[in-house]
Amino acid sequence: MKTKKKLLHFITLSICLCQTLHMSARTWTLDECIGYAMENNITLQKAGLTRQSDAETTLASKAALLPSLSFSTSQNVAYQPWKANGVATVQNGLVETNATTTSYNGTYSVSANWTVWNGNRNRNTILQNENMEQQAEQDSITYARNIEEQIAQLYIQILYTKEAIEVNKATLEAAKVNEERALQMVDVGSMSKADCSQLTAQRAQDEYNVVQAESNARNYKRQLKALLQLTDDEDFDVVSPQATDDMALQPIPSQQSVYETAIENRPEMRKAQLAVESAEIQQKLAKAQRMPTVSLQAAVGTNTSSLSNNGWGEQMKSNFNAGAGVTISVPIFDQRSAKSAVNKANIMRQEALLDIRDKQTSLYSTIENYWIQATNNQSQYKAAKVSTKAAQDSYDLLSEQFAVGLKNTVELQEGKTRLLSAQQSELQSKYMTILNIKMLEFYKK
Repeated sequence: MKTKKKLLHFITLSICLCQTLHMSARTWTLDECIGYAMENNITLQKAGLTRQSDAETTLASKAALLPSLSFSTSQNVAYQPWKANGVATVQNGLVETNATTTSYNGTYSVSANWTVWNGNRNRNTILQNENMEQQAEQDSITYARNIEEQIAQLYIQILYTKEAIEVNKATLEAAKVNEERALQMVDVGSMSKADCSQLTAQRAQDEYNVVQAESNARNYKRQLKALLQLTDDEDFDVVSPQATDDMALQPIPSQQSVYETAIENRPEMRKAQLAVESAEIQQKLAKAQRMPTVSLQAAVGTNTSSLSNNGWGEQMKSNFNAGAGVTISVPIFDQRSAKSAVNKANIMRQEALLDIRDKQTSLYSTIENYWIQATNNQSQYKAAKVSTKAAQDSYDLLSEQFAVGLKNTVELQEGKTRLLSAQQSELQSKYMTILNIKMLEFYKK
């Protein structure tokens, strides 16, 4: 019996603990969502690896300015079992007789090579690789900015749907009250069943609206979790700011100031400018193909053989040799390779300049769209607040009159439809204003 009581006590505590953990599920602020994504998003991590790879390429090109140094050795065994008797030959300065059927020799050498000048291709290659490294960095920043914008859009959509759910729930409660009142009126014979069925249908539609809004909220949360790379089944929710009205009525940044700041700071614009610089470096590399290359070489070596009567150390010393030289390579005819490379580099530069103009136009259009949407929605929001209050007052009066039999179901439903439409318009304009102002702030970073 005591064991059973202990078990019931344990189960009760476990249930209470689970409920407490569920109620204390983490809620995310916008800054927390963005910060977590910056550390855990796979696309950003891949972009970081690309930057590391480009950095290694830059280091390799810088190391190419230094001389190369290498060591080599070869060890060989020779076997001649059927030599002519009494024959002696001289090979590599050594006397070889028929008595020696197996011989062993080794060579050792250290060589160095240094490209002294090649039309400045090596230094321009470093500049080109540094440029590519900077472009990769701007790509990484662009990915981060895009993710920030997507998170902000989804976050605000979640806030919008959460308020829409509350509006729809309040509307549903009012519909249930009206339906219950209608059923009572049917019972006493003061309302037809046909009119009552209209209110029942309206209540069912309001229930569907609640379910649909909750489904939208879950879908937006799923998309936000995907951006954050969250794969657990923990309850996920976002923090709802308290001053959303103030956020919607805040001053809107001027379109021109946002554009001028974006031109200077947006990573896609910086990358476009780097692409022009890259094309100019490519022009220099292409022209360098017509210039001579000067390189220095040096080598030291020695060898040993078992055919010699001298010891290994003596042979290493006596056979030691060293040499150095300079090589000048002058291109004369390269099947038009250099000319084509120069022309392609010029075309690349023209394309990069056109890309800058295209990005400037696209950037201006995007900012202009956000600014127009923010301005229009803010004006709509101010008007919608007045419209919602009027619709609410009208519907409250209709409900009172309907309760005492002064208004019919059609008039009540029309009033409710006007109220729901006004509430939804107010919510949509409010959050669309907040969203577009937030997008302008992102482009002003």
